[in-house]
Amino acid sequence: MSESLLRQLREIDIDEKVGSLKKPSDQNSLKEWKRSGIRFTTRSGKLEQVYYQAVRTLLDCIVPTGGAAPILHEGGIYLGCWLESTGTINAELLSRFMPSVSEATYQSFAVHQREDGMLPYKVTEHGPAYRQIQLVTPLARSVWNHYKLNAAGRPFLQTMYDAMVRYDEWLVQYRNTRGTGCVEAFSTFDTGHDLSPRFWHVPDTPHRSDATQFNPDSPILPFLAPDLTANVYCQRLYLARIAEELGLPGEQWQTKAEESLASLYRYCFDEEDHFFYDRDRNDELVRVQSDVLLRVMACEVGDRAFFDTMLKRYLLNTRKFFAKYPFTSMSMDDPRFDPFSTYNSWGGASNFLSLIRAPHAFEHHGRHVELTWVLYPILASFAKATRFAQAVSPWTGDEGFTEAYSPSILCLLDYVERLCGILPTPDGLLWFTGLVPYDVDHGEEITGETGYSRMIDGVTYELLNLQEESLLYRDGESYMRFPSGVRAVTDRYGQLKSLIGMSVREVRGTLFYEDGEYPFHLKGNQVLAFEDGRLIEKLTIGVVNPTYK
Repeated sequence: MSESLLRQLREIDIDEKVGSLKKPSDQNSLKEWKRSGIRFTTRSGKLEQVYYQAVRTLLDCIVPTGGAAPILHEGGIYLGCWLESTGTINAELLSRFMPSVSEATYQSFAVHQREDGMLPYKVTEHGPAYRQIQLVTPLARSVWNHYKLNAAGRPFLQTMYDAMVRYDEWLVQYRNTRGTGCVEAFSTFDTGHDLSPRFWHVPDTPHRSDATQFNPDSPILPFLAPDLTANVYCQRLYLARIAEELGLPGEQWQTKAEESLASLYRYCFDEEDHFFYDRDRNDELVRVQSDVLLRVMACEVGDRAFFDTMLKRYLLNTRKFFAKYPFTSMSMDDPRFDPFSTYNSWGGASNFLSLIRAPHAFEHHGRHVELTWVLYPILASFAKATRFAQAVSPWTGDEGFTEAYSPSILCLLDYVERLCGILPTPDGLLWFTGLVPYDVDHGEEITGETGYSRMIDGVTYELLNLQEESLLYRDGESYMRFPSGVRAVTDRYGQLKSLIGMSVREVRGTLFYEDGEYPFHLKGNQVLAFEDGRLIEKLTIGVVNPTYK
């Protein structure tokens, strides 16, 4: 059976799967995809068909804008590139598939930086726009990960560093009017939280469309915003790394990051609720529990114990954010919660931007098993999708507002790679994950067994995920075999570094690697290091289970 699946994987014709191309730039983007060697196949179900529809639609989202090089667009009704998403987390994911497009996307913001240091919040065919700030994922983290993953070069890193330094100065000058060290929100769109009750009675845009001003007649503005402050905290952590990489001192950025973190906890964290809230001009906490929490967690705030508490009380709580198709953009027990996903709303529906930001928050703390409980239902939702929407119904998994939306496209590509594919990381590792999508909806089969291939530094790897075990091939030769429910981690040369338990169950079996056989048992999230020809326990943190109240 494995031979037929392997043959099926190798016989995939990407040109045939993708079909006719619409734009001249599509051909170059498709060539870059093919150079990655990525192929995905399934034994049954609809996910393979949806997967290649996603690749085809992704090409439509890559458009020359304000320059010769094509950049990533948000897609759907959003004709352009937004800093909060397209220019950061979207491009960070795309960097694993089409790195040249990611690099051009990052650089488009530096190219259009204003003289006073402000970066545009979006770049469209009509040029850059500066009406608001719209920050979520830290740009410096995305730039750093792209640089490390693709050896992007010092000139690129220097250009982006200079631009981000100037933007940090702009934020300090114009978004710290209360002198707290927090970054202030002047409008709803500053965080991209359209229709969220978080910003009821707050204008959508800054005063007179000037990002340096807020409505002087507002009884509650400006807000000390936890997600904006956490963004700058994390931004400064990565600016320290970039500075040191460029031979510059990084201590000043580390100090500034610590100052941002202290302000975040002092003004925006409520110890009783164990939650982050905005603080209004009257020193009142805006007690709306929204996906602000997930945003702050994705900015590397807090240690594992702190994150585990957030999992128990909120992120894995079915009264809060852990809907059937997580994560909701508002806590479900809030009377203002609105589950409808048929319009652009952050008032309840599960948004794909939240879903692509979430993995970093979980993996930063080694919570790999818990993340799979998000991957499974969302991949099941994709298997029945007819378009790539901005949001998904938290109740039914049906697609919501708009179509051809690049965050949802990249969510599918990313989740497949994390659950049953081959994922290269910025720190020089390769993840080979031995799981298959699970049939959570009416027992309808999604994939059955899967095959995934990827080329790394000229070497082709092929991973077959069968019902009971996973088989890895290297340049056509059998290379590794291990029981399902395990992630094998290697360096970029394919040399085994560790095994990670990817299931809540304890996995027992034998690893076959090179000419050796290595019996093991592996608990959820446990890490076994491969050292001196032995598997040695390195980390055991257990699993955080879902909660209900």
